[in-house]
Amino acid sequence: MPRPHLTYKQALAWLYGLQRFGIKLGLENIRRLLNELGLGSAHGSRVISSGSPAIFGKVIHVAGTNGKGSVCAIIDSICRAQGYRAGLFISPHLVTFRERIRVNGEMISEGAAANGLTMIRNLTADWDPHPTFFEVTTALALKHFGEAKIDIAVLETGLGGRLDATNAVQSDVSVITPIGLDHEKWLGRTLAEIAAEKAGIIKPGVPVVFAPQRPQAEQVIRARAAECGSPVQFVGETYHSSPVALPGEYQKQNAAVAIAAIHAANMQVGEKAIVRGLAAVEWPARFQKWDERTIIDGAHNPGAARILAQTWREVFGNQKAILVLAVLSDKDLRSICEALAPIAESVLLPKILSERAAAPEELAKMFSIITPSLPHSITQTIADALMLARTQPNPILITGSLHFAGEVLTHLHGEPAAFEECAQ
Repeated sequence: MPRPHLTYKQALAWLYGLQRFGIKLGLENIRRLLNELGLGSAHGSRVISSGSPAIFGKVIHVAGTNGKGSVCAIIDSICRAQGYRAGLFISPHLVTFRERIRVNGEMISEGAAANGLTMIRNLTADWDPHPTFFEVTTALALKHFGEAKIDIAVLETGLGGRLDATNAVQSDVSVITPIGLDHEKWLGRTLAEIAAEKAGIIKPGVPVVFAPQRPQAEQVIRARAAECGSPVQFVGETYHSSPVALPGEYQKQNAAVAIAAIHAANMQVGEKAIVRGLAAVEWPARFQKWDERTIIDGAHNPGAARILAQTWREVFGNQKAILVLAVLSDKDLRSICEALAPIAESVLLPKILSERAAAPEELAKMFSIITPSLPHSITQTIADALMLARTQPNPILITGSLHFAGEVLTHLHGEPAAFEECAQ
């Protein structure tokens, strides 16, 4: 019997149900899925539809611990400013799943997402092992890009690189942003081990562009590139030729990396397009200014928290923040709190929706140990935390996880029904 077509809500329910399979790193399933969809495989053609062998344009593949999403957004914005038809695949999302897949800045429609997920559900119904949430999402993105006949695809890795589902695509440039300790359960306990996983996106003969790294990570990247015979470009400078819409000195570094990646892909992009693209780039929850005194940032690991603290000082000087913080339990809670405590006047710890969130009581205990003199309190809801924060004169910093940032943005927009909890 044919299975019924899924509505968008039903399709998402099915997709989120796949989280029961957990995170399974590896390329066999995604290669099988892409082949079944007529989308080629890791070292084959990039097919745009099941009935046509035409190849969709260039692919820039981005891995790293921090900054990879910003670099992807900047590449996408510059390419669109030049007039290229660009596909952008990022993760996780903030408010709606559709944010993950965009063509020319437009999110995938509910109808296209439902149609694609229905097809993949029917195709994989009896697979063992079954594709994971991220494998299905990656396949959906590539299917959508193929049908849209894009000129360039910008792909952000979900987790790691070597065995990430996005690595089942032949790229034209491999980009590696700063690497730090994160997701140690899956990627390794040392910086060198994690760097080896990230550098796994480097493919034979494909140019590599990478940002400044700690010595252990840089050594791994260069060794992998040498093994693959891949030309290497280290981007040590920052971009200062025109304004970058994203605040913070680190975003100027990301801009320089993005521009180098576009050139390495042999995309014909003029200086005017670079200026327009950098001025227009949008990337919510990355030091996002919600109003005159409220900043939202998705910093979710120690490296990102340190960069956030640095950016806060660049913008606000010595003025301290009312810190509204929620962190996922699998993160390095102590290091995140240590990075943010010096810029905090006081801390509010709300309870949030995610089952993965660290208990506010655990964060409170951490602050009691690190900085006993720093006032902190627990609130039952985000609304309570924001109400209390606004009674104080200091600027407000909302941070700790992208999930939390998405939940806050949904609350501030007054559309709680639209919130779709983040996955990987």
